[in-house]
Amino acid sequence: MKIITTTKARKDISNIINRVKYHGDVFAIGRRNSMDAIIMKFPEAYNPDLNEITNMNAYSHSFDFLKDDPDIYTTADLKEKYD
Repeated sequence: MKIITTTKARKDISNIINRVKYHGDVFAIGRRNSMDAIIMKFPEAYNPDLNEITNMNAYSHSFDFLKDDPDIYTTADLKEKYD
């Protein structure tokens, strides 16, 4: 994730949006050494029954890095823990 200032974002918003949309880049925008907002690609699918955070996590490829990791929990493990 690249962190940019609000001034840079304002001056270069078109390029930033294109990088997010076409390359999947993520930008944090902030001022005075704090991150105030994030720009990331809108999810390919959107479920109106879920909140925005869940939609972003479920549909935006945020967790694609886990796709090659082995599943270490089964449905039975979850039922045992949460029943």
